[in-house]
Amino acid sequence: MELRQEVLAEMELLRGRTPDVTGSVACTVDGLRIACDPEGETGEQAAALSAALLAMSSRMLTMAGRGTFEETLVSGTAGFVAFYAAGPTIVLTVLAGPGANVGLLRLEGRKTAASVAAVARKH
Repeated sequence: MELRQEVLAEMELLRGRTPDVTGSVACTVDGLRIACDPEGETGEQAAALSAALLAMSSRMLTMAGRGTFEETLVSGTAGFVAFYAAGPTIVLTVLAGPGANVGLLRLEGRKTAASVAAVARKH
């Protein structure tokens, strides 16, 4: 199975395990989309923005001496967007609706990011 298909399978499992998750995007740290669940027109834009947020968050952590990037959670009036490092080369972006269980989102997001990182190491 190719990288895209395996990553997409992990993202679909995330949406199945976490009822508040409405979708996700996996991309390279350079902003190239790998997979999008569900497939949508905004996947390319989300990938580019995810890579930019990763770079900014990583830079802030370095400047503040707080270690390496693990996750960023953005809260809005209509829900949440969470960004996770999935190994050194992939960013996993997860969308969740308003009222989402943030603890479960973080737990399952990290688990999926680790699975995506493992898939990437195989390829």
